[in-house]
Amino acid sequence: MITFPRNSSHETHFKLPNGSHAPKLIQTLRGIWRPIKALESARERYGDIFISNFSTLPRQIIISSPQAIQEIFTADSKLFDSGSGNRLIEPFVGPNSVIVLDGDRHMQQRKLLMPTFHGERMRAYGQTICEITQEVINQWTIGQEFVARPQMQNISLQVILKTVFGLKQGERYQQIRQVLTAMLDSFDSPWKSSLLFFNFLQQDLGAWSPWGNFLRQRQRLDELVYQEIHERRIKAELEGEDILSLLMSSRDEQGQPMTDVELRDELMTMLFAGHETTAIALAWALYWIHYIPEVREKLLQELNSIDIKNANPTTIAQLPYLNAVCSETLRIYPVAFFSLPRILRDDMQFFGYDLPKGTYLSVCIYLTHHRPDIYPEPNQFRPERFLERQFSPYEFLPFGGGNRRCIGMAFAMFEMKLVLATILSRYSLQLLDSRPLLPVRRGLVFAPARGVHLAVKEQY
Repeated sequence: MITFPRNSSHETHFKLPNGSHAPKLIQTLRGIWRPIKALESARERYGDIFISNFSTLPRQIIISSPQAIQEIFTADSKLFDSGSGNRLIEPFVGPNSVIVLDGDRHMQQRKLLMPTFHGERMRAYGQTICEITQEVINQWTIGQEFVARPQMQNISLQVILKTVFGLKQGERYQQIRQVLTAMLDSFDSPWKSSLLFFNFLQQDLGAWSPWGNFLRQRQRLDELVYQEIHERRIKAELEGEDILSLLMSSRDEQGQPMTDVELRDELMTMLFAGHETTAIALAWALYWIHYIPEVREKLLQELNSIDIKNANPTTIAQLPYLNAVCSETLRIYPVAFFSLPRILRDDMQFFGYDLPKGTYLSVCIYLTHHRPDIYPEPNQFRPERFLERQFSPYEFLPFGGGNRRCIGMAFAMFEMKLVLATILSRYSLQLLDSRPLLPVRRGLVFAPARGVHLAVKEQY
């Protein structure tokens, strides 16, 4: 269905999909404040492939057809750029992050990072994840009320700091936690998230201004990260199992190590992309488990079938219903609504449309996950659907796909399962939110409104 290239130089000759004719500003505000309604209304009106004009980006083709998604994810990666389309992420991760690179540099960095999140190395982190979770929940008391998202962020951030940085409790450890949490909270509402979508709001007017405050927090985090890299280089402490040690000891095909700036950007990528997303997914999982009593009972029955406290983390991660709960959590409200975009490097014919060079192809994860032909009653949380059939990577894609699929996918799923199993085998919790929760924008991702309020009922 993809034909490349197309020899036409006049945009008026291109056959484009239908889409909203509302001004870019209106479409952008809808996407920030009412993303689900905007997406569902557009698909209902225009179908599985429609055009959208959003913020300062070029026109985007929004796609939720599995056949079209397969064409994109399996096409020659040389047909597209992608990294240059992630301008919104760059202020967090820097220009050398694997997320914003293209071509050979992207493939080299991806190849360098992949082994750190797979195989024996990843499984070695299992015990660390369980121990950190126990340390956090040991502080809970019977009758205590808490908000799940920040509690889960506490766990996931500690996991990142220990597995990625190899940091132990100490001054720098606490400083990084505080600064990073403050940075993310700078975009904790749709209103604050608008800073990321409008260039004219990104003005440094001093520490009191929103963008100026963000830049100063980022500078402080940079200082802390570079201090850690510098001390590691001086001490030559590269024998650890943490990912920073592995990256510092790695060499590219020319035998060159990563520079301090490259290390900084990849570490920032893991800090931003690797912990808050998992925390949000865990908060959603706790919400659904306690919102639907039957799900909680079935999950507890499965967890009670093994000795969780003494079980191998890999054994826990292989529990089928636990896996189904995590998968359904990521299906119904994916943390990211879109995969990383593909940008046409030349004119292209795609599923009957003639698209000009520079067009963004944006696979919509949310709309794909809510197709009733794939997921009957898509708005119902039903983990059993993942036990009844296997979904293709073009139907279930919470981590994106193709050569841009999240390299931390296996690690994130592993962490979700271990954290949930540890919590649920220790405490009985009660959901305090009386109304159904919906996703709200939190920067570039979507989190449960109000963060999921729970109470500790009893200890097992």
